[in-house]
Amino acid sequence: MCLIVFDWQPDAAAGPVFTLTANRDEFFRRTSAPLSWWEDAPGVLAGRDLEAGGTWLGVSRDGRFAALTNYRAPFDIRAGAPSRGKLVSGFLSDQPVAPLDYLARLSGQAAMYNGFNLLVGDFRRRELAWFCNRPAEGASAVEPPMLVPAGVHGLSNARLDTPWPKLVHKRMELGTLLTDDPVPPLDALIEIMRDPRVATDDALPHTGIPRERERALSAAFIETPEYGSRGTTALRVTMKEGVRATVDIKERCDDDGSHRLVRPGAFERVFTFDIDAARAR
Repeated sequence: MCLIVFDWQPDAAAGPVFTLTANRDEFFRRTSAPLSWWEDAPGVLAGRDLEAGGTWLGVSRDGRFAALTNYRAPFDIRAGAPSRGKLVSGFLSDQPVAPLDYLARLSGQAAMYNGFNLLVGDFRRRELAWFCNRPAEGASAVEPPMLVPAGVHGLSNARLDTPWPKLVHKRMELGTLLTDDPVPPLDALIEIMRDPRVATDDALPHTGIPRERERALSAAFIETPEYGSRGTTALRVTMKEGVRATVDIKERCDDDGSHRLVRPGAFERVFTFDIDAARAR
């Protein structure tokens, strides 16, 4: 998952508390399964990386959420590091723990992983937290996990709300869409992200990769011969009468379930379920 934009409204008494749209970017040769309930963890709804067994984004029946992006640091990659996708599935499938507590526990062993951003939430607790295992530019140490404040945010392959062009543009588009319609169709959320336009060279970030590669990766929806956006997920959590919430999630991807890439992506899965949104004790 390489581009996520979301609106977080934890104090909303009714209506959407969380609205997200996200692209998963990955090598086309890496096999994965589409969004579904997991047989070995029945409470988890997510796609699945069939090589390492983890996932990039998912939700649980009891109202937990997690998503991951890799941190782009081409000269800071260790072969044999543990799978980052297991950090997502671990939060969703283990015994429930407060998001900030989960990330705090993880931070003690985060150095063993290649760079990542991890976003975890619990909609019963009205908590959403974020952690990056790489320090901010100019800092000497990794910052502790933090609760995400209310508002519209974006996460790509740098730290939360780092103003890369595609993040800035898609965050703004999501904000505009929600201003016009607080409960837009999931398809409208998906369409925001299916945007192949690249940034101008003067706006590109400098992450240590060749300029041509930097340009290709600046698109919200990436298209290169071997790597690109594999699918888009739209997610909304809506409060009902302050005590229950409904999760609506839709995935449009380029894999029809056969684990073979088919362009353009037209394979879709949609799920809706209720969770108990009373604050956890």
